[in-house]
Amino acid sequence: MAGKAQEKTEQATPRRIREARRKGQVARSTDLTGALCLLAMVVLLYAVKDRFIADLQQFLTWYLSQAAYRHVAGANTLMAVNQALVFSLKLLFPFFTVSLLVVIATNLVQVGFMFSTEALRLKAEKLNPLNGLKRMFSTRSLVELAKSVLKVVIIGGVTYYLIRSNLEVLLLVLNRTPGGIYQDVLNFILKVALWGALAYLVLALLDYLYQRYDYQKNLMMSKQEVKEEFKQTEGDPHIKSKQKEMFRSMSLNKIIGEVPRATVVVTNPTRLAVALQYRRGEMPAPRVTAKGAGRLAARIRDIARENKVPLVEEQELARFLYQNVEVDQEIPLEVYQAVAEVLALVYRLKAKENYRRI
Repeated sequence: MAGKAQEKTEQATPRRIREARRKGQVARSTDLTGALCLLAMVVLLYAVKDRFIADLQQFLTWYLSQAAYRHVAGANTLMAVNQALVFSLKLLFPFFTVSLLVVIATNLVQVGFMFSTEALRLKAEKLNPLNGLKRMFSTRSLVELAKSVLKVVIIGGVTYYLIRSNLEVLLLVLNRTPGGIYQDVLNFILKVALWGALAYLVLALLDYLYQRYDYQKNLMMSKQEVKEEFKQTEGDPHIKSKQKEMFRSMSLNKIIGEVPRATVVVTNPTRLAVALQYRRGEMPAPRVTAKGAGRLAARIRDIARENKVPLVEEQELARFLYQNVEVDQEIPLEVYQAVAEVLALVYRLKAKENYRRI
């Protein structure tokens, strides 16, 4: 029975997922980020390849001629090297920019905005050699090894197929002009890169599905863990029951103390009861001192009868006061007239009673 209770059979609760996210544990595939980044750069190179070839050809022509001249003249070649670096940065800047944007967008789509330093903290279990060996031979490590082998096999197979299919063109490339060589070589590189990126993307999508599956599996909880979390978040049912009983007792004690001092109790006629208190010259307006529905309303009426507090049946007024006015709060302006009529009735009844006594 104890083994079954600890079996991870329940889906992770929202609180468990939030805690894992706070620790930096999310379902994320680095291969998906790399594949999309590679594909974006290949597409960009396809779009600007003619301009790229022209700029590269023009620069190489200038650079080689300048390097040869400076070598013969014995001049300093530092300026040529600096210009080569500047040109390289200008040429590669769009690719760096696109790569950065794709990486940011892919991570936002996968996990949203998240900042966690939990993974950077030094923990004792990370320094334990036994834990390191366990991680080396774990299921995750075997999966990562299988992924690496599969990537090499598939992408290598795609590259081999493309080289074999274009072998004749590649062998004849040296017979072309320099511009034609650039064109043929770049087209072949782009073809290999495109098919390799697409193959990598398929593997990355499968990896992302696996990462989500593994993430959800690792977060699964036992029934006992779900119960413990429910107690922590919602509270122990026994404690909540005791709290409700305590609040009910406190409310009843307040009612027992306040109703006898009330001026009148407005009823609806059996479901609701609202006690009002008003002292002329001492209070700016009547206020609600107690209210209740159902059995609590019955208890208020009983206490009122025992203490000879007048009961007045005013259904609409009782409903309004019960729904809109809290205990110890003065009545709002819109019911002044209705409450004044009730208080006038109470005063007339008290006056008649005092007259009879005389």
